[in-house]
Amino acid sequence: MNNKRNIYQDFEHPFAQFVRIVGKGKNGARSLSYEEAYQAFSMILKDEVLDVQLGAFLMLLRVKEESVDELAGFVQATRDQLQFKALDVDLDWSSYAGKRKHYPWFLLAALTLAKHGYKVVMHGASGHTINRLYTEQVLQYLGYSICASDNDVEQQLALHNFAYLPLHAISPILSDLIGLRNVMGLRSPIHTLARLINPFNAKATLQAIFHPAYRSSHQQAAFKLGYQNSAVIKGEGGEFERNPDAKTLICGIQNGELYEHELPKLTENRSPIEEELDLSIFKAVWEGKASHAYGEIAVPETMGIALYTMGVCDNYPAAMQKARELWQTRFDV
Repeated sequence: MNNKRNIYQDFEHPFAQFVRIVGKGKNGARSLSYEEAYQAFSMILKDEVLDVQLGAFLMLLRVKEESVDELAGFVQATRDQLQFKALDVDLDWSSYAGKRKHYPWFLLAALTLAKHGYKVVMHGASGHTINRLYTEQVLQYLGYSICASDNDVEQQLALHNFAYLPLHAISPILSDLIGLRNVMGLRSPIHTLARLINPFNAKATLQAIFHPAYRSSHQQAAFKLGYQNSAVIKGEGGEFERNPDAKTLICGIQNGELYEHELPKLTENRSPIEEELDLSIFKAVWEGKASHAYGEIAVPETMGIALYTMGVCDNYPAAMQKARELWQTRFDV
């Protein structure tokens, strides 16, 4: 590493310009343009950046908070380097946060939609934040395969209308970068842009954020990327899951038009958090062998947002009603 760095003692590294743009002090720094963000992230994905530059760049962006143009440029650079085959996918569902206080009820919403014929691709990463339960391990517990390629995704969609693709199968470099969470002690823009990749150009996309301020930037970035149908919410624990204990503001795109819609709080008191996330209980609810007051509100409510986003229903009350019907009839298909 030292030898590699010493090469640039006599002339400037090509990536230095991007570090300078975002890091040139309180008065001199600015956000990258879309074109600059695209170029910078293309270099990162091609491994043309020194480690010290990468760490500085990501943390400067974290302090500044990435702009819509930066986010869209990063995502488009990622999408342009993918070489996946074209597949018919109804819904792209990002899952990067993991769960800590409640079970991953959003997963049962996705699997119920798949049982009823909607083709869902979920992608995510696991292990980047300590003491969280991640989608990948839950799916394995339920008996679902984890995909390693677009061929695997195609096969799983044919079998189950559902496929889960880990981030390392989409981009090993992005997977390494998201893993820096425990090295830096902070999340980086990778946690944000990964949610927006939509690797198979699904007709509709779902993204959740943990910090409400990111809701609009996700919506605007999806719009700039040309996504026609999308929904962004502050999901429970940072996953795309409706929290019945709070109002849910949806920042969406429907048929290319931006909109906002707020769903009301559904419970009088805050629901108790789980003492432990025992997956045997979670599986029993999925199989209809046990009930769970919180979960059986969260699942259809989450599914309803997905149904509206996909354009299955033309208003939210109809979407919620259909979601409840799909949940109740999940064993009939």
